[in-house]
Amino acid sequence: MKAGGLVSCEEEEEMNNEAEEEEKKTDFTESPTKTLQRDDSQARGPPVLTVMDPFIGSNPRETLERVSASLGCSPTSAEVAAYLDKHDDLRHLRQEFLVPKIADLPPSDLSLVDGTQECIYLVGNSLGLQPKKARKYLEEELEKWAKTGVHGHTEGSRPWAWAENNIEGLMADVVGAKTEEVALMNGLTVNLHLLMLSFYKPTAARHKILLEDNAFPSDHYAVESQIHLRGFNPDQSMLLLSPRAGEETLRTEDILEVIEKEGDSIAVVLFSGVQYYTGQLFNMAAITEAGHKKGCYVGFDCAHAAGNAELKLHDWGVDFACWCSYKYMNSGAGGLAAAFIHEKHKDTIKPALMGWWGHDLKTRFQMKNVMELQPGVSGFRLSNQPILLVCPLHASLEVFSMTSMQALRRKSLLLTGYLEYLIQHIYPEDPSHPCRSLVHIITPSDPQQRGCQLSLAFSVPIRKVFQELEKRGVACDMREPSVLRVAPVPLYNSFSDVHRFIETLSSCLAASSQ
Repeated sequence: MKAGGLVSCEEEEEMNNEAEEEEKKTDFTESPTKTLQRDDSQARGPPVLTVMDPFIGSNPRETLERVSASLGCSPTSAEVAAYLDKHDDLRHLRQEFLVPKIADLPPSDLSLVDGTQECIYLVGNSLGLQPKKARKYLEEELEKWAKTGVHGHTEGSRPWAWAENNIEGLMADVVGAKTEEVALMNGLTVNLHLLMLSFYKPTAARHKILLEDNAFPSDHYAVESQIHLRGFNPDQSMLLLSPRAGEETLRTEDILEVIEKEGDSIAVVLFSGVQYYTGQLFNMAAITEAGHKKGCYVGFDCAHAAGNAELKLHDWGVDFACWCSYKYMNSGAGGLAAAFIHEKHKDTIKPALMGWWGHDLKTRFQMKNVMELQPGVSGFRLSNQPILLVCPLHASLEVFSMTSMQALRRKSLLLTGYLEYLIQHIYPEDPSHPCRSLVHIITPSDPQQRGCQLSLAFSVPIRKVFQELEKRGVACDMREPSVLRVAPVPLYNSFSDVHRFIETLSSCLAASSQ
């Protein structure tokens, strides 16, 4: 038996026998993608699917079991991870990022682990990895500053006066928007305040803001302060929606029911795209449609959704959105944030606060002090953006442009499904063994209701387990008293990363119980 309860091929004779029977039904030997074909005569494209399609049979579990059967080993074997990595069409993207070595992580204990290995980095939901080109682009701008001084504002491949404008199309592609609907500026909470100042126009009859209970603190505080600013009481104007008793995530039907019942008094519906704690991906299209039917504006904090889920902000008719870029978008801590306003509002929704950078670029430098406001979200710009924040975001967006969100999402469904499979196989929830360290996944089991993150609740206090993980070169996120947030990011994480994590987790649970 391998560490973590993962089963090797040699130790699973019974599994091998089952695999032989499966191979009679499904022969993988001719081509690694042969069984990934489907009879789809009406499809416009070729009928062959890649190995990354998570629904080869019907779900990731069936995919994993079919692959393991073809290899003659257990689905929990490292050989399955190696096979999936080998046939991952996106595996080359990992080479665009710098993965820390275990020895370089401060908590690592080199008596327990090989410090020369790359760490198991599963915390891109908190801070993404550094793109390799980030340093190059930063050095280019520092060199330009050193050599040309003020001329850098208008010269070079990245003129400082409009550098962020040159990459807004790339960001728009990631979130399913038009270029003119996206502005790169400020930080997330600053953008949320700017947007709320224009979209939240409370009246005596319609003054409520609907958001999920346990929203990210910054969102909660922003909403609370916006309500105070307008002279209303958050106790009456903040409508907080909690899961049903005994449940950990919100049901879509409950969200829609509240909008239907309370909608006449709701001014703004403001939800996360992906809930930061549980990892739940909300049905943004359905929420937007329901809000609009009741006359509400609908906005989203997409901090945990941008670069993670496949978004269609324009097509869904979302009124406004904002997000940071240092999580799945890999722009570095405190990186440049983004705002979205749907084009339908470009001539009707105006900024409450104005600045020089909201002025039309063509006449901005004529300095006449007569505002020629740019339409839509561009008019919400206040000042020039720091070029040193534009550079790492530029580097990351170029990596995203090497693929598509559809392809990343396809890999993500299988990658996170693989993590889920291993956890459920090795740590099954069994009330008959209450002393065993159990792992309960609080993230929805429906792949369409989650991004790449799984939030794992443990039956033991998590701090000591987390410390043992860190000693062994695992980077993830702890939320006391009992939750680990684990995010295998399809842009740079591998199936082997997931397998290594599960192996390491078992040794950490054993060590923490001593």
